[in-house]
Amino acid sequence: MKDTWIAPQTLFDGQQVLTDQAIRIIDNRVSEIAPAPKGAISVDGCLSPGFIDLQVNGGGGVMVNSTPTRKGMAAIAAAHRQFGTVGILPTVITDAPDVLDQAATAAIEARNDPGVLGLHIEGPHISVARRGTHDARFIRDLDDRTIGVVENLRRHDVSVMITVAPEAATPEQIAKLVAFGAVVSIGHTDADAKTVEQTIRAGASCATHLFNAMSPMIGRAPGAVGAIINSHLSAGIICDGHHVDDRMIALACRARPAPDLMFLVSDSMATVGGPDEFDLYGHEIHLENGRLINAEGSLAGAHVTQAQGVARLVSKVGLTLQEALRMAITTPARVVQQPHRAQLVGRDIRDLVVLSDGGSETIAFADAVALAITQDAAE
Repeated sequence: MKDTWIAPQTLFDGQQVLTDQAIRIIDNRVSEIAPAPKGAISVDGCLSPGFIDLQVNGGGGVMVNSTPTRKGMAAIAAAHRQFGTVGILPTVITDAPDVLDQAATAAIEARNDPGVLGLHIEGPHISVARRGTHDARFIRDLDDRTIGVVENLRRHDVSVMITVAPEAATPEQIAKLVAFGAVVSIGHTDADAKTVEQTIRAGASCATHLFNAMSPMIGRAPGAVGAIINSHLSAGIICDGHHVDDRMIALACRARPAPDLMFLVSDSMATVGGPDEFDLYGHEIHLENGRLINAEGSLAGAHVTQAQGVARLVSKVGLTLQEALRMAITTPARVVQQPHRAQLVGRDIRDLVVLSDGGSETIAFADAVALAITQDAAE
């Protein structure tokens, strides 16, 4: 595609869904958006930048924790790219300190690799009471070792998100992480609303999988959930029909004090693009009726793609396609401080997708164009 115009039914330019617009491709990159000229190739569906996922534990049969290497991260990114997710934060969950060190080294080595946006450190500085599937043996308060890991990652210009429970860190430690340029995310916490708000004042700017693994909201005790919803934190949320009721997702989206504070995460495990079971902490996690179950019978991450999450946001939660795409692309790109990831202009065509039927089907851009050309030739 040296110089080609593509005219989809609609396109998402990173901000809004537009009609009667086309993209010009020069040497496999989008050079401009303009009204469709005569001779443009028509493509069914909505053309969009690929999805961004800031919480990816695994994919393609690989887990970050079990394979904390550059090669492992590349395999996970490749597995998710099959389903339209072109940028991920590989996520290392609670584990031995050496595992975090290895994951950090891998993230530094992979910092310029396609699809790897940085590193999400989810634990071990979390609440035992709200640990979820995280192994209690490794949980500890935030310490100088982890702070040093974050500082080194940022020194190498690696984007970092770190999930911390407010009760496991001091405001001074939170402020230090923020000063490095890390995104501090509140999660896996049993803290009350007052403690959460103190952490927000210290510089936390995000929340990890809203509703899951955090103190709930009730009438006279807002808990972490109530404090987060009522704040200006950006908040990730899992939309797979298992982790959070669709009605609660809709309520949270409506209740936030400003637009574009909610973003979609998969919290996906090795089963995405891989086998139906894998090992975590020496125990088998298996897929059962769409749910990943650990030895305790509890949810252990998710078996869902961002494409499926977008489709569910539209079909079950009731969002518009534009709102859903902003949650899966625009907001996470901003949160991870890489807003260019949400733009069409300047993007390689390998980072584009085409969605049809309100997002119910997502296919690679090149495949969609090839199909359009084939159909046109047949006519």
